[in-house]
Amino acid sequence: MARTHRIFPNLYRDSVALMQISSRLAAAPEIAQAALVMATPANIALLIEAGLLDSAPKAGANDIVLAVEGDDGVAIESAFAAAQAALTEEPDVKRGEGTPREPAPRSIEDALKSVSAGNLALVSCPGDYAGAEAFKALRLGLDVMLFSDNVPLETEIALKELAAKQDLLVMGPDCGTAIVNGVPLGFANVVARGDIGVVAASGTGLQQVTCLVDRWGRGISQAIGTGGRDLNAKVGGRTMIQGIEALAGDPETTVIVLISKPPAAAVAARVLDVAKSAGKPVVVNFLGARELPSPGDGVHFAPDLESAAYIATALSSDGKPPVDGLARHPLSGSEVSELAAELGGNRKFVRGLYSGGTFSYEAMLILEPMVGAVWSSSPLSPESKLNDPWSSTAHTVVDLGDDTFTRGRPHPMIDHRLRNERILREAQDPETAVILLDVVLGYGAHPDPATEIVPAIERAREAANGSAPLFVASVTGTARDPQNLERQEQSLRDAGVILAGSNAQAARLAGDIACAIGGADS
Repeated sequence: MARTHRIFPNLYRDSVALMQISSRLAAAPEIAQAALVMATPANIALLIEAGLLDSAPKAGANDIVLAVEGDDGVAIESAFAAAQAALTEEPDVKRGEGTPREPAPRSIEDALKSVSAGNLALVSCPGDYAGAEAFKALRLGLDVMLFSDNVPLETEIALKELAAKQDLLVMGPDCGTAIVNGVPLGFANVVARGDIGVVAASGTGLQQVTCLVDRWGRGISQAIGTGGRDLNAKVGGRTMIQGIEALAGDPETTVIVLISKPPAAAVAARVLDVAKSAGKPVVVNFLGARELPSPGDGVHFAPDLESAAYIATALSSDGKPPVDGLARHPLSGSEVSELAAELGGNRKFVRGLYSGGTFSYEAMLILEPMVGAVWSSSPLSPESKLNDPWSSTAHTVVDLGDDTFTRGRPHPMIDHRLRNERILREAQDPETAVILLDVVLGYGAHPDPATEIVPAIERAREAANGSAPLFVASVTGTARDPQNLERQEQSLRDAGVILAGSNAQAARLAGDIACAIGGADS
């Protein structure tokens, strides 16, 4: 096995584009690993930790580094050539014949000269520089979606204080998803326009709710991401509060949905006070929050993401639910019992392999009351933390998009190899009863995830020697997404995957199967 790297000097691409190219390079059978990143100190350290570099190369933060491990020098040279072609590929822009190509803008100021009506800047660059670019955008009168992570907390606070003074909005840092005036930004889905507004501190949570609203025949006015730290005690929920106030004043929004993991207590109280004064019904899903004030004044609490979408859709439809109640999951009690009986042997544990952090968190919240302790690299309680995140024990749910797993690798929404390898290992464990998966569609995600997942499931069944676990999944997406929801779901069903209508349903089904075969703690 050969390993080397190459530097592309004075060249920038955002992290999503680089992850997509990395995924394509690594898909070649003769390539074991490939990582294409901006050569920041943090990224170089991750490549060294992943074993792709022995030491830091002579490269600066404005350079791109490609590190490759392959069968031989020929394979690596082929990967370098493919990377070069992808990095220098011109964007597909339709122009009149003979029209000269305009140079790409080199700054936010340059971009505004060509898009004078622009009112939002999407910042996606290394965290060391992202704050400075966001400050520039605010001073130019632009709202900001700050996709970048690794931005210091004090910088986030300063950005949001400046934005508030200028009546502007900062979504982020680490805001991966938003839908503004019908335009999907980051990892977002193509949903119908409508009267439901969403403010979310979770990207996948926002995707789940907006996709379910679309599936049930309603639409989204605006979907505002806040970044994962917005509701902690120091930031104070600044963006969520601004988002509520903006949607309260938006004539196209009649229902507001709030999504977050448990906020700091004082922040939750303040956010709910603002929600109660919105003058519109507000649906609140603070996943896992145990102590919340009583609902009222138009505030409705939802226990999970699906319930939040359901309540919001009913409120949007003059109180008429979109369906006749929410199903526990797609199977009857007798069907669950039959599946449990067919498993036989020692297969009794649930193994959740997630690409979405909020989905994995929601699954643990649902599973623990059903089956007992759920182990994880990011558990609900410290005593359930895995000693080795790469190895499951008893009931285990892991977020494979966590930094623990993505060092030197693309995110699992883009590159399914890491999860596919874990699927094979879990299937070969004779105690695995159910492998629980999320499949996320939309912009930024893998262009055809079923083509990656189905072969992995088939290999896993073969490796299990006739005693394979069950596969349970939910697909987050819409019919208008580039991947096509119906086509993805049909491919998974054809492969024997049991599909649920939401992540919450999938988790309950996995838990019911485990209980039926005696996999719950006594």
